Amino acid sequence: MAIEILPAQKAKRKIIRAGLIGGLAGGVTIWIYEALVWVGAQHLMPLSGIPPNATGLVFGKHFQQAIGVWAYALGTSIHFGFAVVWGVLFAMMWPMARRRGYEATFVAIPFAAVAWVAMHVAISIATTDHPNYTDPVVIIGGVMSHIFFTVPMALVVKRLTGEAANQG
Repeated sequence: MAIEILPAQKAKRKIIRAGLIGGLAGGVTIWIYEALVWVGAQHLMPLSGIPPNATGLVFGKHFQQAIGVWAYALGTSIHFGFAVVWGVLFAMMWPMARRRGYEATFVAIPFAAVAWVAMHVAISIATTDHPNYTDPVVIIGGVMSHIFFTVPMALVVKRLTGEAANQG
């Protein structure tokens, strides 16, 4: 006996799938941005510092150094874990914005600022070993990197939810 999937369930699955894929696309894109800007242009860290960076932000630099090579796996997991969560959240709100006639990139830019603030408030609560979030360079660099995350994520979500967005 086959289980029938209702149209609303199909739409929800499509939205979640789009969010997961969009989050992964954004997660890759933000790392490309960090490699080009933070590593290449600003020389803030070595290229090898990108994957374990999330470990240090969440648990502190001492913990990051103490677990050695595992910081790469944990940091990558944290990075992409949060990326897919933000992607699914965006995908769930996207149909409402689309019905109102908004463009995905228009919604993605303020979403980037909200994501940056939320992530860094959480980091500030989790550890005292974090960048100076009152430094304008840190703020501008962080928001810019999150724009490079949310815009491709939003475009992927928009593309993959074309039908699901109309079923609301």
